[in-house]
Amino acid sequence: MPRTSRYRDHPEAIAALVRETEVHRDCYTDPEIFALEMEHLFANTWVYVGHASQAPQPGDAYATTVGDQPVVMVRQADASLRVLHNRCAHKGVQLVPDGPAHVGNIFRCPYHAWTYRTDGSLLATPLREGYANPAFQQSEAKRGLAPVGALRVYRDFVFCRLNPEGVSFEDFFGDSLSTLDNMVDRSPEGRLEVAGGVFRYLHRCNWKMLVDNQTDTCHPMVAHQSSAGTAVRVWQAAPPGTPKPMAVELFAPFVNPYDFFEKMGIRVWDNGHGHTGVADSLHAGYSPIPGYWEAMVAAYGEERAGRILGEVRHNTIYFPNIMVKGPIQTLRLFKPLAADRTLVESWTFRPVGAPDLLFERTLMYNRLINAPTSVVGHDDLEVYERSQEGLRSRGADWVNLGRLYDPAERGQATAVTNGTNEWQMRNQMRAWVRYMTASMDAGSSETAPAPPAGAVA
Repeated sequence: MPRTSRYRDHPEAIAALVRETEVHRDCYTDPEIFALEMEHLFANTWVYVGHASQAPQPGDAYATTVGDQPVVMVRQADASLRVLHNRCAHKGVQLVPDGPAHVGNIFRCPYHAWTYRTDGSLLATPLREGYANPAFQQSEAKRGLAPVGALRVYRDFVFCRLNPEGVSFEDFFGDSLSTLDNMVDRSPEGRLEVAGGVFRYLHRCNWKMLVDNQTDTCHPMVAHQSSAGTAVRVWQAAPPGTPKPMAVELFAPFVNPYDFFEKMGIRVWDNGHGHTGVADSLHAGYSPIPGYWEAMVAAYGEERAGRILGEVRHNTIYFPNIMVKGPIQTLRLFKPLAADRTLVESWTFRPVGAPDLLFERTLMYNRLINAPTSVVGHDDLEVYERSQEGLRSRGADWVNLGRLYDPAERGQATAVTNGTNEWQMRNQMRAWVRYMTASMDAGSSETAPAPPAGAVA
């Protein structure tokens, strides 16, 4: 007999995994939950695909994944962008390998040489007389490469929604887009480009652990004491008057005390988005870059330049799976592979028209903090993997997200709060429930399993 599903077609069982201040361990460990995330969460939300600068010329393409779906972003002859499912309509072969490519005027399958225009329409098949029949004309293959359900390019950041129907881009992101605005506006020309390559780093943990971590401000002074803390102690032994290296400036804020993180603040937005760094942040105290302020004033005027550079947001989570650092011009993409496997991509952006030293600092930050050979990143990696292992324990079922909980928060779509509040983590999991259950069939003929005691739907 087929195994009865615990969660498929049972939205009430999914909702029962998230309480007011607790999350059931199945959210991080259960393969069925992971599969449902790919089908519902990643299909019904707006997910980051890439940046327009990764496909700058007609025929340029960039292949990646959205959830577990292989897609390809391709620049059209009219300079527009399309995102298509990266699957030959014939035998299902991936047309473009992961990463950048130049496909020219056509996609050509490496298996049987079926060809498609860059808009996805079928161009030609070898031995075409074999397909001159009504059955083929009415087949799915004749329609060519399927486009994603919806596409939006916002200031050169490319997002898609896999399903054709669902929440609009504007309603999903709302005011949270102000972080991308600020990041782009830090270029005197109002334009970014992906540069410096990418660090890819496999984590043996659930993707949501990485998302939670980005607004967890109670761990840096603990987890990073051995790395950033050591760098600070070594620097303190330097002779008086020694210029502070850029690396020390980047390391030192990680071991600020709790009081600093409490005062820096967290802003929460609807649909799982939010950011640390409202009044202060780890990126607020860097040394000035010679010539940068002058370039910004020339571009925007002194008042607006001051507002742009005075914004000190630290980590902005765009739910479900990217984190943006505007002041340091980086983006981390948490690509889910399995319930206990996540590929992290760390991208750097060059603000066009800004001094090279600004981009040099971005590259150094990414190398010191986010690379597979980094120092700080390994602290987090060990904690993630130990968390994934620990959640196998049957000694307890719930993960606690209760710090500074106030029942009144459930009625607020936007708020600013104490920087060590776990509100943003709760916000993410409320959005998780919403999008996991929105398109499920609540009228399943099967009897759903009983929800965990004390659950809040």
